[in-house]
Parts: sequence; C-alpha cells; structure tokens
Amino acid sequence: MDVFFDSVALSRMQFALTSIFHMLWTDLTTGKAIYLVIIEGLWLKTRDTDYYYHARFWAKLYVLNFGIGVATGLPMEFQFGTNWAPFSEAVGDFFGSILGFEGAMAFMLEAGFLGIMLFGWERVPPVMHYISTIMVAFGANLSTFWILAANSWMQTPAGGEMVDGKFVVHDYFQAIFNPSMFNSVSHMFLATLETSLFVIGGICAWYVLNKRHEAFFAKALKIVIATVIAVAPLQIYVGHLSGEYVYQEQPSKLAAIEARWETALAGEPAPWSLVAWPTAAAETNRWELNIPQGLGYILEFKGTLSEPVLGLKEWPPADRPPMTGLIFYAFRVMAGIGFFFAGLMLLSVMQWLRGKLSAEAIAQQRGLLRAWIFAAPLGYIAVESGWIVREVGRQPWTVYGLIRTSDAASRLPAAGVFTSLMLFAMVYTLLLIATLYFGSRILRQGPNLDLPVPGMTTQPALKTTPAEFVPDQRPTEAQQ
Repeated sequence: MDVFFDSVALSRMQFALTSIFHMLWTDLTTGKAIYLVIIEGLWLKTRDTDYYYHARFWAKLYVLNFGIGVATGLPMEFQFGTNWAPFSEAVGDFFGSILGFEGAMAFMLEAGFLGIMLFGWERVPPVMHYISTIMVAFGANLSTFWILAANSWMQTPAGGEMVDGKFVVHDYFQAIFNPSMFNSVSHMFLATLETSLFVIGGICAWYVLNKRHEAFFAKALKIVIATVIAVAPLQIYVGHLSGEYVYQEQPSKLAAIEARWETALAGEPAPWSLVAWPTAAAETNRWELNIPQGLGYILEFKGTLSEPVLGLKEWPPADRPPMTGLIFYAFRVMAGIGFFFAGLMLLSVMQWLRGKLSAEAIAQQRGLLRAWIFAAPLGYIAVESGWIVREVGRQPWTVYGLIRTSDAASRLPAAGVFTSLMLFAMVYTLLLIATLYFGSRILRQGPNLDLPVPGMTTQPALKTTPAEFVPDQRPTEAQQ
C-alpha cells in the first residue's frame, strides 16, 4: 500500500488513467474517419444511395467519439505542467513544439472541417463535402503522427543532447524522425484503423443478427472485410518490425516482454515462453510453458539467434522495467488479438467467396456474425495492452536513457495527487456512461433512410415561400 503515499507512482497512475480513457475515443475517430472517406467515395462513384445513408449514419457515431475524445485529452496537456513540471522544463523546447504542432496543425484542421462534414450536406457541392471529409480524416491521422513522433522520441531520443539538465535540439528533423518513429506511427495508424473496422463490422453483424436492415448492413460488412484483408496481415508485419526495433534499441524492454532473466547467447537456440509466472524477488519464473527455439523464429525467423538477447539480470534492479508479469501478458494479449483478427478475416473471406455473405444468406451465418460481435471490443483491448507494453516497458525512464521518471515528476503532496486521481476516475466514469448511453440511442434508432439525397431529389433543401407582388403605392413622382 506504499503506492498511495508515493506521489510519483500516483502521478504515473493518473496519467495512465487519462491516457487509457482518451485512447478509447481517439482510436475510433482516427480509424472511422478513413472509413467515412471510403464510404463517401463509393457514393460519389456509384451514386448508390445506401453508401450515402451509411456515411450519414456512421458520422453520428464519429462526432460522439470526437467530442468525448477532446474532453478526455485536454487534461493530459495540463498534467505536463502540474504533475510533470521537471520533465516539461527539461524537454519543453522540443516536446512543447511537437504538441503545439499537433494542436495548431492537426486538431484545428480536423475541427475546422468537421462542421462542413456534419452539416454541409445539401449546403455545399458533393465534391466539396468529400474534400471536407478527407480533411477531417487527414487532420485526425496527422494528430496521431505528431503524438507518436513525440512519444517515439521519448523511446529513442535523437537530434540533440542534454546540457545542464535540459535537452538542446541540434537537428529537429533527426529528433522528429527518430529511429522508432516510422514503426511507431505505422503500428498505431494500422491499430486505430483495424480497431475501427472491427467495431463497425461488429455493429453491422449485430444489426443483421437482429434482422434489422439486413441488406443495408451486409453491404457495409463486406466493405469492412475488403479493407481488413489488407490491414490485418500488414499490422502483423509492422508489429514484427516494432519488435525488431525493441530488440535493437530497448533490450531491457524485450527482456521484460519475454520474462527472460538469463541472457540467451548468440548462435544458440532460445525457447519462447507462451505462459509464465515471473517473480522479481527471486529473479526467475516460478513456472513457464516454453516452445523450443521459439524466440529465434519470432525475432529472426530461424532457430538460432544472430545476436544475444539480454536477460533482466544484466541490469541492476533499479534499471529494470517494473511489473514484468504485466508487460509479459499485455504483449501476448495484444499479439493474440492481432492473430485472432487475421483468422476471422480469413474465415469471412472464405464465406464471402462461397456466396454466404449475400443479403439473402448472411443472416444464416449466425456463428460468424457472433464472432464479429465478439471481436468488436477486442481492438480496444489490444491497443491498450500495446501501450502498457510500450510505456511500462520504458521504465524507469521517461526519456529512455536520459531522464528517469523519478526525476521527471513534480514534488507534490501524495494526498493531493490521490484526490485528483479519484476525481479524474469519477469524471471519466461518468463520461463513459454518457457515451455508452448516447451511443446506444444512436444504435437503437438505426439509420435514417428518409433523408433527402443531394442531387437526387426534387424537394428543395430549404423550404421557401413564393414571393407575392405588392403594387407600388407611392405617388407617381416618387416612383421615378
């Protein structure tokens, strides 16, 4: 229970809480924006009104997530000044610039075009509306780029050096495009898109299973499957590349991920633990279930290692990532969900090719539809698990190898931090309940198929009253 008297640990818990809640909404907005671009593009190309109604329906869920995402994200910015003031003072010249870019360049772009995307139907030309949708998607994912650029720099700092306790930037481009930036941005981009696709697919399956607008949502489910065909395998590959950078740049994190206490030497086979019970006090695993030569095949696609995999005993206890068991299982949850998504995609494609996903036959695929409903929340779990691996595995460093977390935290009274933590927890719980309530209302109502379609209706967008002729009553000389 000492954690409740440790202001650093409480500040970490508070930031973790805000991050976890914030990502619940941003995952869906960044990924769903791309889906809206796809669905509206199909409408413009085919003029199939189903695609138009899909764009209108999914946009309502998008704006709900956008609003809650903004509300839960703002406290994170303030915490850099309250709970992490020494960190902000040390790296603010670079880190603050990146966050400024995210707000001024990405968020404002997304927010600026969001109004046109939501309310511009029938008020702006369809092509202009489509450009607005593209700009919203671009802004949302540009925000992801800047956030991941900042975070990847914390993982693999570059482009400068520490001088008198402050990070001095020598090369902004080198700092932004640090060694882990590409993998980090790519992995998160695909993660948000994959999460959104399976959420949309799960909702479509729920409608079909409940015999509501079966043909309408069967069409959307096919679009999801067609997109996942590319996304799911690519995500597994990019995840492997991310593992390679951890292998090279953060060996202590890799040791925690694999719960390895002893070093695996180069040229020798190394087992991979499927499950284990790590014990930090004894510096060993009480028990484990291993796959022979598995670690070599995972890291290098061969039975023996080309380079050694360092064990946790190579570092003093103070320099090791804490909570090895949490990191170990969070990684396996993330990877397991990724492979489950790929398997569900393959099964869905097989049924599609067999003609089982047609509007007439899809309702009979009850097992497949239930699998999609089951998969809907799993993307969130995978993303949160991945960030646990990423952030907890970086410890005890805030900026890897440069600034320790204990030195980055503000010296605040533990009671005050605990109070704010509880308040954040209560507010975020209320926001979660509100989001689920309004989201369920949108789902219960379903799509509005009576909306006028731009360019395909004779009814004017705005009701007007014909003008009446009123004779001029002024004297004749005044009319001249």
